[in-house]
Amino acid sequence: MELGWLLWGAAVLLLLHFLTELSPAVNFALRLGWYCVLCVMGSLLAAPACLLLNGGRTVRNMRIIKNVVKTFKYFFGLRFEVKRLENFEVEGPAIIVSNHQSILDMMGLMEVLPDNCVQVAKRELMYTGCVGLIMYLGGVIFINRKSTTSAKMVMTEVAKTMVAENVKVWVYPEGTRNCTGDFLPFKKGAFHLAIQAQVPVIPVVYSSFTTFYNPKTKLFTSGKIKVEVLPPIETKGLTSDDVSDLADRCFHTMRETFFMLSGRPSPMTCHSGDTMDQHTRVSSQR
Repeated sequence: MELGWLLWGAAVLLLLHFLTELSPAVNFALRLGWYCVLCVMGSLLAAPACLLLNGGRTVRNMRIIKNVVKTFKYFFGLRFEVKRLENFEVEGPAIIVSNHQSILDMMGLMEVLPDNCVQVAKRELMYTGCVGLIMYLGGVIFINRKSTTSAKMVMTEVAKTMVAENVKVWVYPEGTRNCTGDFLPFKKGAFHLAIQAQVPVIPVVYSSFTTFYNPKTKLFTSGKIKVEVLPPIETKGLTSDDVSDLADRCFHTMRETFFMLSGRPSPMTCHSGDTMDQHTRVSSQR
């Protein structure tokens, strides 16, 4: 009986291996499914540790979560090349902004996350079972993006808490995942927050995932991700009138770095001026 189960198990594994080699779609689905399983298992593992060691919701739990998530990369053959982590070493609170490409961003986030740093996320993620629970325990700030008034009230409280508790806040200014191989225009909430609290903005740029991860083409293989932490941008003395300029400055600096890290020529140095102009116009209008 046991031999029969072993044979069936071996046959299933061989079939799955054959299908992954034969079909990129099957390989993509299996790897993505395994990533979701790891997220659930990691949350179930980290939640008791967070409750036992730190007693509940606190940014200190991010150290525990970080150590768990940093193991995920080994299951997918992902390598990170990180530069200029020392730029996180600013005295006091700060706003960290980075590009947002896919659900795999969590691995990139935890690879470089500094101490005393919380993330801003959409409220819907709080209701994703044990994953939502671990985000809550880690101090993640949930906002209702469908309600402008609610989001502004939350961000005002974030500014006060950030200064009072000396924490850094990580925001994805594109507002949604974007695996196009370029940037979406930045929303201005993070830059309003930085100026309101008079704290520096620290840009973080991840190279393009499109060489190893692309949902449209069902691509999900191993690969290398380059990460660079750019120098802090001071906001002391800036007012609400400077929000658009600050957002545009970050957008263009980060976008140029993105193409450089991805080994691709920047549109600003190519003949595709119309594309660059379009991005500039849309960014400036938001």
